[in-house]
Amino acid sequence: MITRFRQIEMRLMGPLTLIPIVLCLVVLGTIAALPMLAAVISELVGDFVPAGLQHLVVVVLGTAGFVGILALNPIYSIWLERKVAAHVQDRLGPMRVGWHGLLQSFADGVKLLFKEDLIPRDADRVLFRLAPMLAIASAFAAFAVVPWGVREDGVVLAVSNLNIGVLYFIAITSLGALAVLMAGWGSNNKYALYGGMRAAAQMVSYEIPTAILILVVVAQVGSLHIPDIVAAQSGGLLGVGDWLIFQLFPLNLIAFVLFFICGLAETNRTPFDIPEAESELVAGFHTEYSGMRFAFFFLAEYGNMLLVSMLAALLFLGGWVGPFGSNPLIFFLKGFGLVVVQMWLRWTLPRLRVDQLMGVCWKYVIPISFFLLIATTVIKGLM
Repeated sequence: MITRFRQIEMRLMGPLTLIPIVLCLVVLGTIAALPMLAAVISELVGDFVPAGLQHLVVVVLGTAGFVGILALNPIYSIWLERKVAAHVQDRLGPMRVGWHGLLQSFADGVKLLFKEDLIPRDADRVLFRLAPMLAIASAFAAFAVVPWGVREDGVVLAVSNLNIGVLYFIAITSLGALAVLMAGWGSNNKYALYGGMRAAAQMVSYEIPTAILILVVVAQVGSLHIPDIVAAQSGGLLGVGDWLIFQLFPLNLIAFVLFFICGLAETNRTPFDIPEAESELVAGFHTEYSGMRFAFFFLAEYGNMLLVSMLAALLFLGGWVGPFGSNPLIFFLKGFGLVVVQMWLRWTLPRLRVDQLMGVCWKYVIPISFFLLIATTVIKGLM
């Protein structure tokens, strides 16, 4: 009986497994063809949309595009992280639901969609409901200034091409700390409150060196405009020689490593996942959340992982510039490659204690960041 049921299950799962594979290929193909698609859409909007609404339509279409990518990102990222964790620990990971478990994340998403949405009796219902929405809104809003490339006519492929894009990024990502604190306070749970307070202290502390390290790049390029930062890194040997990570060696290399460490802390990833340390706080700030509200926090976490990785690629790794030319797909692969590194580190390094976590920031990362800012500014001034 069990064997017969398994045979039926395998026959059903075979065709369904093609869905995530085809979907992934479609997304990657769309990203690769983004300059051409953007040109076609601009022409169609110019021909069929009134002049006063053209900018609004372009912004709405661009927003829908990156929201779609961010919605699919956790589905594939969670599956990949479970596979990375399994192979690090000499296991197989998800294998049953689809080929190599490709449909597992889809099944988990459906399960969360239909789970009961519970709110603790004595919770602050306003804060409890707002926290996951603010968490996901802050992650999505930051992507508005992320450029994916530049067309041949000089048009930047971004929802909002701000001249102060880096400053906007620093400002909007700080809302994530507020969302976590709201979740901890609004849950009326001591474990959630501990997690929220830890997260607030951690995020606020590591935002300081993050801003300083971004200024290290800004001081060298002389612009807060992200496309200008990428343009300063184009050219060089094999198209990678002018990446900032290879300039002023080893100062920029150290700045990149420290920026990546700060990104791990900002996204509450191991070894900086103290706000949701399950051995101490059950699940931290989202202990009381269930269903889709719980899923929103995961959506925000994986969105922030991709955001931090993409910003690191833009600042230090040449953005969409690669050894084989310039393309948005190169930029996306750089960012997602750094996401894989974050997953790898999660299952490699032990968790820090909360005093060690804060000590690393205030005793080491911030002083070194200030030194790098002063040193690069002086060197660029003398050159």
